[in-house]
Amino acid sequence: MYTIPFQAIDWSEIPKQEYKGESGVAKWQTVQLPGLRIRLVEYSKNYLADHWCQLGHIVYCVDGEFTSEFEDGSKTELKKGMSYVVSDKLSSHKSVTEKGATLFIIDGDFLKENL
Repeated sequence: MYTIPFQAIDWSEIPKQEYKGESGVAKWQTVQLPGLRIRLVEYSKNYLADHWCQLGHIVYCVDGEFTSEFEDGSKTELKKGMSYVVSDKLSSHKSVTEKGATLFIIDGDFLKENL
């Protein structure tokens, strides 16, 4: 267990880091706390992640729309106001968007698989 004191996050003060995808870019603003990572992520138009991710996340689509593609070929579309939740190692997924999207993403130790 971690104890996190109250703190407001002013996202306009958090620098953006750019990560190139297979196509397009993702811009991450990240707040790292003990055992918890909070991100605001912007996907450009025509973004396609360059890797399969097996980490767990809580994802909320703030704006736009995107698709989570899975290694087995299935897909889930998420639009503004929708969320998904998955624990570590329970899916192999990557994001793709034609029009762009902004996501609020929380991940951390609480999503690790139980040992």
